[in-house]
Amino acid sequence: MTPSETELMLKGYGLTTAEFFYHMPDYTHVLNSYIWQEYDLAPDHPKLFEFVEFWQKEIDGPLHSVRFSHRKLIGAGEWQNQVGEFTLH
Repeated sequence: MTPSETELMLKGYGLTTAEFFYHMPDYTHVLNSYIWQEYDLAPDHPKLFEFVEFWQKEIDGPLHSVRFSHRKLIGAGEWQNQVGEFTLH
């Protein structure tokens, strides 16, 4: 079973956004870009590097450069489990 986004964030994952610049296969002097987002662990970024390896093996357009940022959206100390129900009217 795949963990939810909230479970990943509580385990320390953050949102990694990467912009890949690559050469077009038929027009090698033309650069194009591709945006990729995934929940990943900093500072090692295993999912990002896994995707880069996939790109190098499977995609025809050779990479020129990769630019990325990482942001933790929630920390374990920021999350509180609340149990209760309030009835209005």
